[in-house]
Amino acid sequence: MEPTCWRRVLQNPLLGTSMKQHFILCGLGKVGWRVLEYLRQTGDPVTVVDNRASPDDSRLEGIPLVRGDCRQADVLKQAGLAEARGVIVLTSDDLVSFSTALMIRHLHPTIRIVVRMFNESLIERLGDAARNIHALSTSALASPLLAMIARTGQALGIVRLKSGESRQIAELTIAANSPLIGRRLKDLADEYRLVIVAHVRDDQPAQFVEEVDPAQTLAALDRLVVIGDPASVAPLVARGENESLPELLWAGLVYRLSRVAYGVMIHIDLPVQICTGIFIGAIAVSVLVFVFGMQNDTLIDSFYRTISLLTTGADMRGEEAGAGTWQKGFITAVRLVGVGLTAAFTAIFTNYLIRANLGAALEIRRIPESGHIIVCGLGNVGFRIVETLRALDEPVVVIEENANSPFISTARRLGAAVIIGSAAVAEVLRQANAATARAVIAATSKELINLEIALLVREMSPRERIVIRLTDPHLAMTLRSAANVPLALSIPELSAPAFVARLYDDQVFSLIQVEERVLAVYELTIQSAESPFYHITHDELRTKHGFLPVHHCDSSGKAKPLAPGVQLEVGDHVTGVIAIEKVQTLYHALPSRSEE
Repeated sequence: MEPTCWRRVLQNPLLGTSMKQHFILCGLGKVGWRVLEYLRQTGDPVTVVDNRASPDDSRLEGIPLVRGDCRQADVLKQAGLAEARGVIVLTSDDLVSFSTALMIRHLHPTIRIVVRMFNESLIERLGDAARNIHALSTSALASPLLAMIARTGQALGIVRLKSGESRQIAELTIAANSPLIGRRLKDLADEYRLVIVAHVRDDQPAQFVEEVDPAQTLAALDRLVVIGDPASVAPLVARGENESLPELLWAGLVYRLSRVAYGVMIHIDLPVQICTGIFIGAIAVSVLVFVFGMQNDTLIDSFYRTISLLTTGADMRGEEAGAGTWQKGFITAVRLVGVGLTAAFTAIFTNYLIRANLGAALEIRRIPESGHIIVCGLGNVGFRIVETLRALDEPVVVIEENANSPFISTARRLGAAVIIGSAAVAEVLRQANAATARAVIAATSKELINLEIALLVREMSPRERIVIRLTDPHLAMTLRSAANVPLALSIPELSAPAFVARLYDDQVFSLIQVEERVLAVYELTIQSAESPFYHITHDELRTKHGFLPVHHCDSSGKAKPLAPGVQLEVGDHVTGVIAIEKVQTLYHALPSRSEE
């Protein structure tokens, strides 16, 4: 079986013209339209199946449309399923997507299917029936990107390597006063242990992959696309934009403990506060009376006698006072007051402990003064963001309105501080130290609430990095262009490249769009000594095939150095970046899977 269908040119039944095998896109929702834009950029032919879209829609721009239910066999056949090289199902209903995937598999036993599912495990449980069906979730795809953007202010993609490590793809613009101006690209790549994928300068043609000149120096307003370890990318982006990373401050011990005490006090019920005040007042009065009214009582003795009288059944030691003296009357009164106060205090305080939840107050102890990342909303997207940030050892504070959220306990086990309250309330944001945080991510499921959170944070700190999760790509674009909210991001925009990448092959990890070019992150595996890539060097990969290595490891996952003269051996895996139009050439050089 061939590794791809690029090698075949067929007759398209809708257009009646000779062309490469086409993709079928089922569902033109918000994600579907964004995926269609990416497919159009790659230059690959597409046929759309949708029961609501109009053939006259200007956004289709000549793309063939089949009106109908994508679950129906005749609709799929009309879209040319038999000749297609892949199908992507992007409906917003899991049942519809599931039914469509099974119908496609029934009609075409081997075709590659990518399906959007909220419940990703549903497809996996099909076993053999799910062969070559790949289920993806928009929240799972977009959440790591939102986390990375909050850390660095920029992320084009995330690449998961065979070794389990991650690589971040980011774009940065060199500010006019950046300390990076005048640095050579090669020196920059060596210092930050990353690979430069593209270099764009206004007065020169853009350089991509093998065209990038390592000896060229950086100038103001240059744009770079880089790929590297997330820990290295963050400081580079900060230097490129001439920003400083905020210092992580946990505050002094005394101040932290005083914050805890204050937080506990404001959460205690008023009856408990009143009863506690009376109890402490009675102790203070009694101690003073014994100190000044008894001849032999020191301060410690007076405190000891007071506690004994108020809370225990100890001997009242009346022989120390003369017969009929006022001290005996006072000792008796203290014992009676103690009986009533102890009973009342115990009952009220026990009732409070049964009802109270001091978690929010005690959580204040774990909130840094600055340098942390705040995640507002702990749903599916928010929790995945927290997972990503904690995996990178970032300090995280979560604000969640629903005290019964199933993710709260897990987030706390991961090391995140959780505040129960609405992030749309300014006081809750202040409690989380939003004004001095490194970034705030508004990731609730309600777009209006996310926008309100962003505006509140901007009032507290105009320079704060604010990431807004949105669903509508047009609203996100409007906020970025008209409202100066540069990190208003839509889930469809973030997840679309991964959906398109999975259409091609398991070895295509992600797509990157720079200017008008689409680049692919691809993994090349050397299966045998007969492979045309056996024993060629990194430099030959780059110059002859336009394939820029970004990670190289052997069959055991042990990393190999990224150096021009390093050769590829049997079992090696090389992850690299290549222009999407050159992937076809790369496939032509590979043996078929049966040969491998």
